[in-house]
Amino acid sequence: MSGRLEAIWIKRARLGPMDPARDARLVAGRGLVGNANQGGRRQVTMLEREVWDGLMQSLGATLRPETRRANFLVSGFPLAHARGRVLRVGDCRLRVLGEVKPCERMEEALPGLRAAMYPDWRGGAFAEVLDEGTVRVGDDITWVEEVDDGV
Repeated sequence: MSGRLEAIWIKRARLGPMDPARDARLVAGRGLVGNANQGGRRQVTMLEREVWDGLMQSLGATLRPETRRANFLVSGFPLAHARGRVLRVGDCRLRVLGEVKPCERMEEALPGLRAAMYPDWRGGAFAEVLDEGTVRVGDDITWVEEVDDGV
C-alpha cells in the first residue's frame, strides 16, 4: 500500500499559526525543524485527506485541513490502528506511536467537529522520527515494517 504526502505545515509557536511548506527537514528523535513541538512522543502529527473530507461533508462545512493543526496531510494511506507500524515518507522513516485525540480547538473551529473526530482515529496519528532527512509535498508514503505493539 502506498499513499502521498499532500501538504506540510509547521507550527512555529504553541497555539500559533500553521505555516505551509513545500518541504521540511526531519531530525531523528526531535521532529520537524522549526516546529514548536520538539522531542517527546508527538514529533510529527498526520491527518488523512479522505477522513477530513468526509468530516467536512458530514458536518456540512468547508474548513481547510490545516484547521486540524497536523504537520502532514496524507492521501491514499489509512492511519487508523497503525500504532507501532513504521512508515516511510520520502527517505525518512517514522514510527506511529498513537492516535491524536481532538482537542477543544476543534470545537472552537466548528461545533460538533471534536465529537465527529473522536472515534476510530479520525483525529489522525502521531509519530516519532527515526531518520534525519527532508520530506517534500508529493513524496510517496509506504509501510516498511511491523513493530511490536508494545511501543
